[in-house]
Amino acid sequence: MFDNPEFIANPYPTYSDLRSHSPIHWVDILGGAWLLPRYDDVVNALRDPRLSAQQSDLFFADFPPEMQGEFAEFNRIFGMWLLSLDGAEHNRVRKLMNKGFKMALQNLRPRIQKVTDLLLDRVQATGEFDLMRDFALPFPMLVMAEMLGVDSQDRDDFISWSEDILIIADAPQVTLELARQAQKSLIALNEYFRTIIAERRQNPGDDLISFLIHAEEDSVLTTDEVIAQSSQLIAAGYASIRNFLGNGIYLLLKHIDQWEILRNNPSLMPNALRELLRYESSAQFATRFAREDFFLHDRLIKKGQTVIALIGSANRDPEKFPNPDVLDITRNADHHLAFGYGAHACLGATLTYIQAEIAFLTVIQRMPNLRLVNDTPEWNPGLLFRGFNSLPLLF
Repeated sequence: MFDNPEFIANPYPTYSDLRSHSPIHWVDILGGAWLLPRYDDVVNALRDPRLSAQQSDLFFADFPPEMQGEFAEFNRIFGMWLLSLDGAEHNRVRKLMNKGFKMALQNLRPRIQKVTDLLLDRVQATGEFDLMRDFALPFPMLVMAEMLGVDSQDRDDFISWSEDILIIADAPQVTLELARQAQKSLIALNEYFRTIIAERRQNPGDDLISFLIHAEEDSVLTTDEVIAQSSQLIAAGYASIRNFLGNGIYLLLKHIDQWEILRNNPSLMPNALRELLRYESSAQFATRFAREDFFLHDRLIKKGQTVIALIGSANRDPEKFPNPDVLDITRNADHHLAFGYGAHACLGATLTYIQAEIAFLTVIQRMPNLRLVNDTPEWNPGLLFRGFNSLPLLF
């Protein structure tokens, strides 16, 4: 299903069929999994304590047992990412990360504006550019470099490492080659931050890493936890904003009436961002694992089984959002699930909104006549992330 070309181009008719036929479906992907397509069930799953977010073991489950041990280091590191933690451990790390984010965001807006202008200045005189290559790909890494206090010249390494790591969650089939490259890149990213942390101990700043190091010195975080959260911010943050920028600009230009409404009423931007996220979620699902046997809609979910909460489907559920297949930036889409829900809701949601607001407003102001070169660009064929590799534009 997920690797069907028609589904990749437009998954929403399939989601509609799933919602209308049953609240729960068994499929053979990922070694067998339960799909939840309806909004209320997705919300309940994402806050259900019987379901765990720990998922690193899933990535290599199709490999023979004698080969799975090769990826113990990937599992160890990924297992410390905030998105993989449960219960008290998750709450402890999340509390610190929330505090660190609030501190880091205080003076970030002018830096984000500077990054936005820098990238647009490079293409302003050309009359055309590829939004993904020239803007959406470098943008999140430059912003994250500002937030973490690392060298922006390392952004190409960040992008390469992040894409290698994220392909594990996105690829329809994880090959041995992909798995080995993902582990190699995750280790490289971790070692990069190990070096940065050693330097920052000697010369602390007002950045997020310095804050986390201080938490480590107070015996709240270990060094490995500081490294793990830093690497998660780079990799996961990159995918989220990259796809949001690409998808959002594409949708506004595809629905040019919405572009014009927003251009003439920029105060609608906060509302527009929520509707764009609802309409085309960057992450199409969230994966959970049953801690115990339990029944859901009269179906037995067995301990250890995979449950996939279909965020992309939930955000188009007509029971929650009337006329869900209509893009309407004046709609109240506050309850979209693009950032998840509950304890594991995206830590960087506020940062993503700030980045997108500045980027979209600046693009609209500087390029009011922006238009698509191709009305039907090719969507990436990944399982998890919905977005483009290329989006040529004229202005």
